[in-house]
Amino acid sequence: MNDNWKTLCGVVPKPPDWNINWDALFSTPIAPYLERLSKTEQNPEWHAEGNVLIHTKMVCEELAEDSEFRELPKEKREILFIAALMHDFGKISCTVMEDGIWKSPSHTIVGSKMAREILWKDFSLAGTKEEQEARECICNLIRYHSVPVHIAEQKNPELRLYQIAAQGELVPGFSLQLLSILVRADLKGRICDTIGESLDSMELCFMMSKDEGIFDKPGVFVSDAAEYAYLSGKNVWKGQDVYDDTWGEVILMSGLPGTGKDTWIKEHYPDMPMISLDDIRKEMNISPTEKQGQVVQEARERARAYLRSKQPFVWNATNLSAMLRHNQLSLFEQYHARTRIVFLETPWDTNLSRNENRSDAVPTIEIEHMMRNLELPTRTEARAVEWHCV
Repeated sequence: MNDNWKTLCGVVPKPPDWNINWDALFSTPIAPYLERLSKTEQNPEWHAEGNVLIHTKMVCEELAEDSEFRELPKEKREILFIAALMHDFGKISCTVMEDGIWKSPSHTIVGSKMAREILWKDFSLAGTKEEQEARECICNLIRYHSVPVHIAEQKNPELRLYQIAAQGELVPGFSLQLLSILVRADLKGRICDTIGESLDSMELCFMMSKDEGIFDKPGVFVSDAAEYAYLSGKNVWKGQDVYDDTWGEVILMSGLPGTGKDTWIKEHYPDMPMISLDDIRKEMNISPTEKQGQVVQEARERARAYLRSKQPFVWNATNLSAMLRHNQLSLFEQYHARTRIVFLETPWDTNLSRNENRSDAVPTIEIEHMMRNLELPTRTEARAVEWHCV
């Protein structure tokens, strides 16, 4: 943990007075974002208090007064408070005026990506399991903080809660219980005529999760096949076992350039054939910055050959978004392969250094762009999902 992180954690309210040292925040890398929050407007129907910084301060003050927050261990208080501090960062870039009304579509998704980039690069929360789990717990809290109030609007509210709770398998510190504390503070930390109704909706959501036994832990399933079938939205009951017709495993790698995917594959899957997009690019003399349609098409043809012969293999590429991963995973599953995603990460400086030492180094500006849009694989994407620090 670097000095920036220690300074940020030093702002977190603690006994006996539970005060927040707001001035200290302006000596950390999040200061420019706080300034931008003060210039980001909100819809007065839901936020009569004013701009996003005013709301953020109110949320943090509510959190500091929350009895459940005060009873948490120090490490969880730090994670929860920093999530509250950053929970609406996405509004900075998402807020637009539409038909005379301020709106912030997708701000939770964008905000979780912003938080990940800031925490990874500026606070060095990457490269160890402890740092990874702290960072991703914050990002998950930000990503899902608006879901509970609107859970009734979901097509399948129960499934959605199971999907969110399942993130606790990858991020042990994350739970719907921890999320409930942030949501409560978020609702109370504003001026709005419908706070009471929103709090009631929130309570109904978390009551449902308690009834399902997933309030403080992920759901339990009879098998990994049954878990994946349910969480991925297939037409099965959550307690149902399903017939497993898979014949073998396909590994899909994920991680920024320079993370060390090639080394990992040699160490852990030395005997499995590999489809490498880097290798195909070299064969075709196509730069990583050029359009990749031909490369991907050739890779998929090679994958089909392995799949038809029921040959397990490794798909080696960056695969940094859920959409890119889905495109490949859906192909593998059409042939009844069992799928596993292996995500690798390393500290930012190490990442850049390793990339520079490669013969086919990716421009740093491209890696920065990839980091900005990075989506870690969720538990719902494949039969097995692993995150590793290397």
